[in-house]
Amino acid sequence: MSVKTFDPNNLPEQTSAENAKAVKRSVSNSAERANSELSQGNSKVGFVSLGCPKNLVDSERILTQLRTEGYDVVPSYDDADLVIVNTCGFIDSAVQESLDTIGEALKENGKVLVTGCLGAKEDEITEIHPNVLGVTGPHAYEEVLNQVHQHVAKPQHNPFVDLVPDHGVKLTPKHFAYLKISEGCNHRCTFCIIPSMRGDLDSRPIGDVLGEAKRLANAGVKELLVISQDTSAYGVDVKHKTDFWDGMPVKTSMLKLCEELGNMGVWVRLHYVYPYPHVDDVIPLMAEGKILPYLDIPFQHANKRILKLMKRPGNADRTLERIKKWREICPELVIRSTFIVGFPGETEEEFEELLEFLREAKLDRVGAFAYSPVEGATANNLPDQIDEETKQLRLQRFMQVQSEISAAKLQQRIGNEYQVLIDEVNSEGAIGRTYMDAPEIDGLVYLSDEFDVKPGDKIWAQVIHADAHDVWAVKVDD
Repeated sequence: MSVKTFDPNNLPEQTSAENAKAVKRSVSNSAERANSELSQGNSKVGFVSLGCPKNLVDSERILTQLRTEGYDVVPSYDDADLVIVNTCGFIDSAVQESLDTIGEALKENGKVLVTGCLGAKEDEITEIHPNVLGVTGPHAYEEVLNQVHQHVAKPQHNPFVDLVPDHGVKLTPKHFAYLKISEGCNHRCTFCIIPSMRGDLDSRPIGDVLGEAKRLANAGVKELLVISQDTSAYGVDVKHKTDFWDGMPVKTSMLKLCEELGNMGVWVRLHYVYPYPHVDDVIPLMAEGKILPYLDIPFQHANKRILKLMKRPGNADRTLERIKKWREICPELVIRSTFIVGFPGETEEEFEELLEFLREAKLDRVGAFAYSPVEGATANNLPDQIDEETKQLRLQRFMQVQSEISAAKLQQRIGNEYQVLIDEVNSEGAIGRTYMDAPEIDGLVYLSDEFDVKPGDKIWAQVIHADAHDVWAVKVDD
């Protein structure tokens, strides 16, 4: 998986990224220029961001502070006085990519600071790369800046000349942005080590979240992607206390957050939603058009025993009932999910139960990966580990079933008209997404020979063709 560096002088209109089995992404670090040409001659920092959208938001915050202090963020190792690598440590392949990227930065530049999820395992990093200048864990913004100050001279900064947008430096295209509402997680899923890296749930004040959302909307963002480790749990840690925004009291909860975001005139998309009962209360907002009728719910499995081994909530029969109820309230609802196959102890019968759940649920978008041991995860010690060949065969069978479901659902779109948010215009035409498609993980809408649009535009288009993943459409009058 390739890793690109932030280039403030060569900004594409879209961010290129790859979806790695719905659990890890390597994000190309393209961002706004943030007026870097106004501060030539300042200390220069290179930046590489790896991992999921939550990590991307951490990178944006670090970059915003760097630009606020007057540092230049440069596009190559050669030009940098120091390089920061924001790492991912969720699964073994992500760990290896992070270690390889650190090694590359050391080879090309020599002065490297490491932060992010893998930074929680400092010994693992320094054992392989003893020459890194410093290591910090996730969302350690102040520590990262302190380390930068130790190794690179702090610029002579004039706040009236070196301007940073009030919404900060963004690593996404101008028309969409990730809105992180909390850190950490209270769950202890046996296959996951995120709580050991990012800690327990820590909800941001809802006034701060809504303030950031409003600034982004005012800056031209057309789509807000709400992210966290557990979006449904927002506010649980603070007992849903009342905060204030725009002079009005607002309760710290997912429902109130969605209600307020729904008044900002932008697409609002919910990610990483646990299927708690109160999620039912959000569905009417989707039916009313306040937020997008889209739910990203990582079900992970359908068999009750396997879910218990995973320490995940859920019951297949109840889940199917709730999905049916949600679709009755909001027929346009799109559900995406992720699953693990080959979890320790999974029998053939339990795997078949998962396939039957897929056929019954008919989820719109699904990602899956074969279980892989992660250092520090308690599932590593479970009995009856599944051999690699069986895991891969099950993964293939799983994806074949889902591919047929996805293809059938996309065929049903043909002839229908949808609003499309344009992401890219190239030599072949425009590429965009409907409300059914989250950036970088779901499908695309191709509008061949359509050039009279630009990224961030919203147009109406009629679907004329579809495959198992994407659709093709033609522009129609509003």
